[in-house]
Amino acid sequence: MSVQYFYKINSLLLDYPDRELYASLAELKTVINGLNDCSQQEIKVLLSHIDWMQSLNLIELQGLYVQTFDLTAEHSLHLTHHLFGDDRGRGPALVDLAEFYKNTGWEAVESELPDYLPMILEYVSTQDEMAARVFLSDAAKVITVITENLEKAKSPYAALVELINNRATLAPQAVNH
Repeated sequence: MSVQYFYKINSLLLDYPDRELYASLAELKTVINGLNDCSQQEIKVLLSHIDWMQSLNLIELQGLYVQTFDLTAEHSLHLTHHLFGDDRGRGPALVDLAEFYKNTGWEAVESELPDYLPMILEYVSTQDEMAARVFLSDAAKVITVITENLEKAKSPYAALVELINNRATLAPQAVNH
């Protein structure tokens, strides 16, 4: 399976865990085991995260997600929040990103802000690997900050964001099969 699945899976795992996602975790493991453009370490992190998710019931998982991402500003998955906070400069950045998506013909989820990391990962999952890396490299500094903040908090989500951070570079990573 292509590397685009890597980004799609990360998008799903970093989004709010709903009933549908929770019910499909075992199926996601099968897809992850079939990823051939990912390193063994990336596969291990993804599978380990799903094991952790499966160790909790859905209500616990949802509560932990809200605590991690919605109630702790330093962990926000809205990238422009880390650049602008609630400053007026954030609005134009969000509009520019929404326009970028529109100009590429990609339909963003209207109920979410365009800088939401799972949405960005959805977008890059439609690109080839180099285009995905170029797009993510623009956000690398912010993704690094989120990774570091999640690591400080010992969040189980830190390893997932670190996977994205590692791909947010123009230098292709060695893939160990």
